[in-house]
Amino acid sequence: MRFFLGAFVALLGLMGSAVAADTLKLDAEKSTIEFVGKKTDGAHSGGFKKFTVDAQADFEDPSKSKLTIAIDATSIWSDDAKLTDHLKNPDFFDVRKYPEIKFESTKIERVSETKANITGKLTMLGKTAEVTVPCEVAPSDTQIDLTAKFEIDRTQWGMSYGVGKINKEVPITVKFVFKK
Repeated sequence: MRFFLGAFVALLGLMGSAVAADTLKLDAEKSTIEFVGKKTDGAHSGGFKKFTVDAQADFEDPSKSKLTIAIDATSIWSDDAKLTDHLKNPDFFDVRKYPEIKFESTKIERVSETKANITGKLTMLGKTAEVTVPCEVAPSDTQIDLTAKFEIDRTQWGMSYGVGKINKEVPITVKFVFKK
């Protein structure tokens, strides 16, 4: 869920002549982390309102770049107030016991001029699993946009409530905007 910056960082090496090991500045107002929970009779949109990103870009060797994302799980929202409350309880995110979701990159691979894969450790509900996230990067004169669309299997982290009625696979879309 904040795992997508690493790919962005990898691509930055292709986009300009910056000094190695630059810290990238996230524009939090323009950045989002969202998901869609699907079930047999419909779907619900949601996401997280609060998160921080620490992105260190090595423009000479993008594979040495680092990305850490910390999501405030208590900031979860959905398109239904009752569902939002349910998502906060132990059936799903158990935000009282696990108030933070964290992603730390371990590997960044350039796929093309505008695409990369970021592999890292995603820690949620006290469990850590490796995930690989495909990312697209779009630079402009004023900012760099990073977009990642992928799915995770929520049961990898012990989130098994409603399996059979609620899909295990959760589509996630992350959009990060970095100021130049």
